[in-house]
Amino acid sequence: MNRKELISQINEKQSFLCVGLDTDSTKLPKHLLSEKNPVLTFNKAMVDATKEYCVSYKINTAFYEAMGVKGWEIMEETLQYIPKTHLVIADAKRGDIGNTSSQYAKAFFETLPFDAVTVAPYMGEDSIRPFLEYENKFTIVLGLTSNKGARDFELQKTGDQFLYEKVLTTVASWGTPDNLMFVVGATQAKELASIRKIIPDNFLLVPGVGSQGGSLEEVSKYGMNKDCGLLVNASRAVIYAASDEQFAQAATQAAKAYNDEMKLHLKK
Repeated sequence: MNRKELISQINEKQSFLCVGLDTDSTKLPKHLLSEKNPVLTFNKAMVDATKEYCVSYKINTAFYEAMGVKGWEIMEETLQYIPKTHLVIADAKRGDIGNTSSQYAKAFFETLPFDAVTVAPYMGEDSIRPFLEYENKFTIVLGLTSNKGARDFELQKTGDQFLYEKVLTTVASWGTPDNLMFVVGATQAKELASIRKIIPDNFLLVPGVGSQGGSLEEVSKYGMNKDCGLLVNASRAVIYAASDEQFAQAATQAAKAYNDEMKLHLKK
């Protein structure tokens, strides 16, 4: 999916919701445990329950890699089940020397045909360049995260800039808004105004709304651009909205609630 198609989906659905399929096998509704493949059954139910109200899905690969070969198979089957109308992100946070990154890019853009993958910028341009060479794919670079450890590096000053600001400025010059997005945590919402001065046109993947306490209103106020420019991710608040036999219906209601609020922000 390219940028134009993504914007079209956002306008059509009046939504910029990304549902995170961070499926933890220990948190599945108990009645699913008798299924042959409980995680896949759960994922398919989540997609069916939320696809009307979101434009993207984010698969956190760690939850699948932890299961070994079976987990990779579930990830692939989940990816195949998601409609082609939705942008699908591999939340893999890869980043290594160039030839290794080339293999990571091949893994997530060819072997598993994701539309986007998250990467870490610490090792510099040659670690990210292999991802950027793919057409109609997005490389999503970690920018400013919401975890406590952000203070260790991202929020340290380098000259007159914070390190994360230098990362945004530098990485933005390696690609274009057609192939580069950035991760900015929702709990850093007020920083979005200054971030938009650095990268006015790039899409931002914003985790942390919902269970982590981020405000959709603030994210929209400070981070939205003329094309919307946001993918707000909600994981636990949607997929674990209920743990009983009504889990899918609860997920639908949670996704719809986000969608309803997003419609209001898009009209402003």
